[in-house]
Amino acid sequence: MIAHLQRASNTAGLLAYLYGPGERGDHVNPRLVAGDGHGAPIELLTEPGSLSYLAQALDAPVERLGARAPARPTWVCSVRSDPRLPDLTDAQWADVARRLVSATGIAPDGDPDACRWIALRNQLRQMHVVATLAREDGGLHHGYRDAFRLQAEYRRIAAELGHLTTASPPTSRAQETSVPAPPITISSEFSGSVVAKGANDDLSAVILKHAGFQQIQDWHGRRHRLPTTTPVADQVAIASHAAEMLRAARYDVALAPSLDVARMSTPANPLESYAAGAALLQITDEIRSAANGEGLRRAVDQLLHPEHGALERVREALEVAGEHINDLDDEAYRLADRFGFAADFVCSAQSELVDSEDELRRVGGPSRSEAEAPTRSSNPSASRSAALAVSPAAAKAEIVTSAFGNDVVESRPSARPPHASGPRR
Repeated sequence: MIAHLQRASNTAGLLAYLYGPGERGDHVNPRLVAGDGHGAPIELLTEPGSLSYLAQALDAPVERLGARAPARPTWVCSVRSDPRLPDLTDAQWADVARRLVSATGIAPDGDPDACRWIALRNQLRQMHVVATLAREDGGLHHGYRDAFRLQAEYRRIAAELGHLTTASPPTSRAQETSVPAPPITISSEFSGSVVAKGANDDLSAVILKHAGFQQIQDWHGRRHRLPTTTPVADQVAIASHAAEMLRAARYDVALAPSLDVARMSTPANPLESYAAGAALLQITDEIRSAANGEGLRRAVDQLLHPEHGALERVREALEVAGEHINDLDDEAYRLADRFGFAADFVCSAQSELVDSEDELRRVGGPSRSEAEAPTRSSNPSASRSAALAVSPAAAKAEIVTSAFGNDVVESRPSARPPHASGPRR
């Protein structure tokens, strides 16, 4: 797929990266091709020295939300065209951008209160669309169906322009070419010997020989057998291995149950397939046994870490499951959509618990009223600063993948110039 969705927490850092030289110095002639700032002069703010003002113009509706602003309010969509075909012109890319933001609901046609967005180019055959999720009327764009809507519109654009690649549907196993050979039967004879019958071609003969069978050519024809002196455990292991290799080569194999190692053995650990759940149980035990707030914070961080935490891994797994369902079956979009919706619920849970580290450290300590009493201020400007402290402009600068599983980290603007690793290509 060549259309990727991401979410970012720092618009200024993202723009500094997109308009900068890039990680490998491959950004050439960054330029605006389309956008809607709802009165903000975005065309005049795309110079390198004005990018902070461009970020403020895009973030203005988010700032107005105050504490209601999401932790990652910036929506990023990167689109690439087929390198085997001529590149689209800037005008064509601009039309693609307008169709994508309209189809996803970021900026529907004719909506005066839509989200602010820009589309820019900094490489051949590539475009980035950057938008903020706050609408002009104070509402929020809910993007749980964005991935599905984006791919649907993307396929329509590909069909019309013929310049954008589309993913070919995977070939089902039923459509794959199978080896035209009779079924092979591996069984035990009354004498105790294990015999493989039906392997009449050279490929199956080579596989059986590699597994440990001996070939016999007599008036019964070509057969493969194991000596009667072969221990029973070795017979089972060799027969099961031979059947596995033959099936991998698309042969139809009938293996006697007494020679099937999978049927004769039971897993040593019946929960081995659920190792991730067992790891979460261990985290639960660590949380339950935490002796103080700092210990509790360290245990909970294994769940909430924005890059490596368990919630982030679960969110990514749900998103990938939805995408893969779409890849396997275009008609199963409702099921894929349910997985995407579940991923957004996990994302909401992450957002709800952002910046809880300090509060976790104070758990079990002095009451909050006692700790905060000496620091309270009646200055209105101080109260306003505290309210804006949770806004994207003052939040930690961190870009995290929201729809297609790519993580990008930015630095705090107050500490050093904003920097971000670029959107996934």
